[in-house]
Amino acid sequence: MKEQIGIERLTGLIAFARAGSLGNYTAAARSLSVSPSAISKSVQRLERQLGVTLFSRTTRSLTLTDEGRDLHERALRLLRDAEEIEQAAKAARSEPTGTLRVAASFPIGLHFVAPLLPGFRALHEKVSIDLRLSDHRVDLIEQGIDIAVRIGDLSDSRLLSRKLSPYRLCCYASPDYLAARGMPVHPNDLPEHETVNLRYQSSGQLFRWPFQVGDRYIEIVPPSAIIVDASEAVISTVAAGAGIGMATSFMATPWVKRGELVPALADFAVERHNITAVWPESRRTNPAVRAFLRMLTEAL
Repeated sequence: MKEQIGIERLTGLIAFARAGSLGNYTAAARSLSVSPSAISKSVQRLERQLGVTLFSRTTRSLTLTDEGRDLHERALRLLRDAEEIEQAAKAARSEPTGTLRVAASFPIGLHFVAPLLPGFRALHEKVSIDLRLSDHRVDLIEQGIDIAVRIGDLSDSRLLSRKLSPYRLCCYASPDYLAARGMPVHPNDLPEHETVNLRYQSSGQLFRWPFQVGDRYIEIVPPSAIIVDASEAVISTVAAGAGIGMATSFMATPWVKRGELVPALADFAVERHNITAVWPESRRTNPAVRAFLRMLTEAL
């Protein structure tokens, strides 16, 4: 007769699966809403029960041993099955409840998602929001994320998706700068102006400014005396009078409404359709996910 699996061993397998995916106890604890010490103790208890060493440990990270690597994929399947059972139970209730884990990049999270949260909570008081902002793309399934809002191309075929509102990439400058230097009338005028550009943190590459010139699509990298590595810094630097910068319309609109920024070269702005809500198949019927997705679609 096979030995029945106990609750402690099941807890240890879940902790092991998450720690193995994320590479350290702290991240695993955050994703499971427990303490790092609880993760560590669960994994150590599991190692004693199984009689194997699952991790090679250093002060900064965990590395799966050969035995741990063999067991990790099986533990991941167990974790996915447990999450699907939880989601199925939640779906049986029509009213959204529980914690909704939402992921987004900093610009999308700050300017798209965060302003919608008070309205969502007003409608669904039994749902708490765990919003996680990062410019590094996270694995929704491994980290237990319920829904994410992403900008750019999708590469994970395991996720369900829905396109959200289009936006424009346009140049902006402060009223004082334009009063002093004049409004450019064509992208070819940019070398005669001060410009602020973005350097991507992930690649170190400078942002190439896109323009629609008649029926042609062009990209240029203007000579910029100021280069920053966050899109929010482009907006604030340009608003302070540093010159012309390019930004998304959803980031710039509040500044324009306050009179702190003015669109420039608007006739050459490019429209993009690559903001997408994505969620795992296991969250398809989750009432909180469905409610949040409905709010995103209506608002954006």
